[in-house]
Amino acid sequence: MVERYVMSIDQGTTSTRCILFDHQGRLVSVGQREHEQYFARPGWAEHDPTEIWSHLRRVVVPRALEGAGIRPEQIAAIGIANQRETTVVWDRRTGVPVGHAITWQDTRTSGYVEELRRTTGDDFFLERCGLPPTTYFSAPRLRWLFDHVDGLRERAARGEVLFGTMESWLIWNLTGGPDGGLHLTDATNASRTMLMNIRSLAWDDELLAYFDVPRAMLPEIRSSAECYGMARALLPDVPICAALGDQQAALFGQTCFAPGEAKCTYGTGSFLLVNTGTELVRSRHGLLTTVGYKVGGEPPVYALEGPIAVTGSLVQWFRDRLGLIHSAPEIETLARGVEDNGGCYIVPAFSGLFAPHWRSDARGVIVGLTSYITKGHLARAVLEATGWQTREVVDAVNADSPRPLRQLKVDGGMTSNNLLMQFLADVLDMPVVRPMVSETVSLGAAYAAGLASGYWPDLEGLRRNWHRAAQWMPTMDPARREAEYESWRRAVERSLGWARS
Repeated sequence: MVERYVMSIDQGTTSTRCILFDHQGRLVSVGQREHEQYFARPGWAEHDPTEIWSHLRRVVVPRALEGAGIRPEQIAAIGIANQRETTVVWDRRTGVPVGHAITWQDTRTSGYVEELRRTTGDDFFLERCGLPPTTYFSAPRLRWLFDHVDGLRERAARGEVLFGTMESWLIWNLTGGPDGGLHLTDATNASRTMLMNIRSLAWDDELLAYFDVPRAMLPEIRSSAECYGMARALLPDVPICAALGDQQAALFGQTCFAPGEAKCTYGTGSFLLVNTGTELVRSRHGLLTTVGYKVGGEPPVYALEGPIAVTGSLVQWFRDRLGLIHSAPEIETLARGVEDNGGCYIVPAFSGLFAPHWRSDARGVIVGLTSYITKGHLARAVLEATGWQTREVVDAVNADSPRPLRQLKVDGGMTSNNLLMQFLADVLDMPVVRPMVSETVSLGAAYAAGLASGYWPDLEGLRRNWHRAAQWMPTMDPARREAEYESWRRAVERSLGWARS
């Protein structure tokens, strides 16, 4: 009998990956390619969607198939995970984007967002889509494009151009592009646009009218795990059976299927999600209400989310902009050379602060500098910034949820840093657990596709694939923990109010 596999396509902020998984949820092979980051002006962050599709087609998928030594017909299903909120608009007839994709990190809409909050307030949006107005989400970017690209809104109203986040762009191209490509999204990605009603999981008429977005350009909203159709380009006749935003995919890959279970993914930014079941919990402490996943015709499972904008990218800044290390792993060695941060704190508000503050006027600060501080202390402050930002989000979760967190499942590239993981356990005062498969974003997309296609039978079967690789327990003195946390909060206060529109 020929072995079959599930393919996961993970279109991320810095690269696109294709990973093949077997029945035990084990990683079989990987293809990966980075793409260009465009920063045309301060606060702008863009990608080239055509480059990303080209890399997937010519490099990423072929490398994964070649690494496993298999043919496309051995793929049981394709699942897609993607960087969320990143906005793509393209011509329906030619398939050519109207410009670069505007990414989730972009802050060009900050002035417009401040106007929304001042004139309309948060509650109008929170009641309908579960999200506050910030530069993070797609709708303000669409409005910006309408205001700055001549004739774009009129073309959108006529159905000549299409909008989507990255999974919509890839599915459309995979299923034929201009020649009948499917234009769809899933509920997790749609829930990040500020255009979907969080209860009905349908495009909201009031929000569309508010942002002046024509319905004709929007994708159809589908479940996260169902077979949408067959790929035509690249992987002919292989079913595409799942799409999830990357952080919801990680929640699924960590098998956080019960209310109260939480994960945090540590990558360019970090994202903590806690399953709240079929109950829609509106945060009062700066978290987002979002769709966790929706399997077929079953009710949606909701989540509370605390996004942190800058964590892994702070290490990259320390390496590439300051030149204090040559590779990311060096930061742990450097930080271990000192006993503590020497009183130094770094608040990495490069694009403002996300949860739980939501302050686009914040900018990065380094406080507590004295002549005693060395680059080792700075290295430690870089790592500790991730820990303290996570603590702020966990505190918000515990204030909002009737089920306090008992442990935190972690994944992503930064979890290989043992010093950071121990610091997390210390400042959270709870166990931090890392699974055997650290690529949980890709695994979650594969699980959803495998579930929809019958490759895996049920959620319990997926749970049995989860195995613990490492665990860190808290050891920090409580008095020290709270004293340092107070210093962190004072540092955050000093980052606020710096940027002006």
